[in-house]
Amino acid sequence: MADDRITQRDVHALFDLAEAAGRVGIARKSKPVDARPAKSGEVVVTIIAGEGEETRSKPAETGDWVVRNRCPATGNEEYLVKAAKFAERYDGPFENAEESGWSIFRPRGKEMRYLVLGAEDGAFTFIAPWGETMIARPGDAIVRDPNDRADTYRVAAASFDCTFEVVVKPG
Repeated sequence: MADDRITQRDVHALFDLAEAAGRVGIARKSKPVDARPAKSGEVVVTIIAGEGEETRSKPAETGDWVVRNRCPATGNEEYLVKAAKFAERYDGPFENAEESGWSIFRPRGKEMRYLVLGAEDGAFTFIAPWGETMIARPGDAIVRDPNDRADTYRVAAASFDCTFEVVVKPG
């Protein structure tokens, strides 16, 4: 009988080993997103279609944003982005806000290091930069800001496929 337990992993050690083995490439988020100012205290639950809850944010602070990917395969998941990170990562808005408050923004296309998890990596959990436990599964991408090792997080396979563009393949 297979051991189906999901264990806690040191995602930084895994990423370093993968990089040494030539399994890390470079990608950038390239697809437009919808975003709106978060309400102070708002908690954003990220739900990936077919997987369920991915993360639950800490309460939003003034200046934070709720970002919604334009990715039908994932259910157009939403997540909270801190004010400083949002300003670094997105340009816009590129249209007037809808009545609901959503506007179109474009990622600045910051190049991120990425690792696509293989079957040999198995499923595991790790602590995301915002303190939340994330689950990572084979096929998912682990992305890392090359200038901030602590900014390492999981992107669901379907979300990576429809929102990121590969700049340099691993190897």
